[in-house]
Amino acid sequence: MQKIMIVEDDEVISSTLQKHLSKWNYDVYVVEDFEHIMEQFFEYQPTLVLLDISLPFYNGYHWCQQIRQVSQVPIVFISSTNENMNIVMAMNMGADDFVNKPFDLNVLTAKIQALYRRTYSFSKQFHILTYKDLILNLVDTTIAYQNITVDLTKNELKILEVLFQKPETFVSRDEIMTELWQSSSFVDDNTLSVNMNRLRRKLDEFGIKQLIQTKKGIGYRLSYE
Repeated sequence: MQKIMIVEDDEVISSTLQKHLSKWNYDVYVVEDFEHIMEQFFEYQPTLVLLDISLPFYNGYHWCQQIRQVSQVPIVFISSTNENMNIVMAMNMGADDFVNKPFDLNVLTAKIQALYRRTYSFSKQFHILTYKDLILNLVDTTIAYQNITVDLTKNELKILEVLFQKPETFVSRDEIMTELWQSSSFVDDNTLSVNMNRLRRKLDEFGIKQLIQTKKGIGYRLSYE
């Protein structure tokens, strides 16, 4: 699912963008609480962000830096402040593109499509997955929570990758085993339990109770308050 997060305080522009991009089958989320943008970023987990420079709380440069600390998701600035210095600053902060207002919706859509092709066509998976304050790094095989980082084995990483892709949703044991060993056949069911127990012991370091929850006969899910 291609999920676009719009951070734009002009309601007319954000509404127009949402309607237009929805017609292109993008899942679109419009930020309304500009004081807690990162919380919404972690919850929605967008695959692309449209970000204005002038915002009610801090500015787009600040939020771009915050996002870049945890994710390499494509970021496109949309702004009426089109001086060269603003464009340079946006790129230095980690933006992937800059579109001046007023803009043509079809041109913006073409830029978004090009960014998706460049960013995701060479890899089936994102390098970083997030859920609330948890950050799963698929490159260095670690999971981080606040200032604590835990190293993971290959199997532990794969288990968490499956759970991160469907947070707060129970995933069956068969589905997890299929992801781990490409087939749920000829695999001792106890093998998954052993891996899961080892993973849970590692995650205890975060001090989060029941981070991976079990429902008998259903499966596992990632969830915490």
